Amino acid sequence: MSTQNLKDALATFNKEKSFSRKGPLCVALVVTQHARQQGLPLDPDQMLTQKGGQVLGLGKGAVQTVLKRHGIERTLAAEGGRTSRGSIENMRLYVDFLNIQSGQQGIDLDIVEEFWIARVHDFFAGKPFKLRLDTSRSLRTLVRDMTEQAEERQKNAPGMQYAGAVLQHLIGAKLDCALGVGNFTHNSFSTSDSQTGRAGDFFIGDVAIHVTTAPGEAVIARCRDNIDAGHRAMIVTTSRGVAAAEVLAENAGLGERIDIFEVEQFVALNLYELGRFAAEGRRTAVEDVVTRYNEIIDSVETDPSLKIDFKK
Repeated sequence: MSTQNLKDALATFNKEKSFSRKGPLCVALVVTQHARQQGLPLDPDQMLTQKGGQVLGLGKGAVQTVLKRHGIERTLAAEGGRTSRGSIENMRLYVDFLNIQSGQQGIDLDIVEEFWIARVHDFFAGKPFKLRLDTSRSLRTLVRDMTEQAEERQKNAPGMQYAGAVLQHLIGAKLDCALGVGNFTHNSFSTSDSQTGRAGDFFIGDVAIHVTTAPGEAVIARCRDNIDAGHRAMIVTTSRGVAAAEVLAENAGLGERIDIFEVEQFVALNLYELGRFAAEGRRTAVEDVVTRYNEIIDSVETDPSLKIDFKK
């Protein structure tokens, strides 16, 4: 197979199977290494761990080893794509692709690896969300713009929870600006409460704060645990989520024990307070929150496209 034909086939596969996200990229890099070591064709059933629940060798260490060989020091995924529910299916798709290509006059795995490394560079260069401060519009619309952009991006990248990540870190940035940095710990969006033993997304004083775009019975159960432990429970969610959270809380007998806030109001009111209700103060408050948000993304996330490009 000619170099150009192989590159074209890879580009088609990448586009059709949506392999430019961090989870699939990790799968492609690791499976390509298996192909180097074992040769082609590969048996997809042999690419699974003993219990069959994960892709063989898929993890942060293996992925970073490949990236470092190409001079990339940044972390592509904290778990190397291992925890992605679609990793096994992606592995099977990619193994099928490699096997088909190898049956057509062979395949140069150096070119294959270089193709995926180029996609990693593209991923790290992903465009951030855009935020423009228009003094004629309400502060609530700033928050709405962010959530709408995240939801739109999410539609085009199934399996990626952009909206949830943006909401969590926006609330975290707002709280840092209001209370000062260092009063609580920030975690990546993919880190669950059970993994860390934490009471909620944020725990400040005696209050456990849960940030979610789609409140379900699980978050209500965590609120019950908070209350049973002697803490106050708070849910911050979207306008659509407020009604759902209130119904679930009532059904659980916790309607009067959980504070439920709509995120646009929750953030906008604090921006007014931080800006002392003055025009210049509001501009400074928004800029401070966005700056802190981007710092949080740099420190706990691996996807730079979650950052915000802010223009006053």
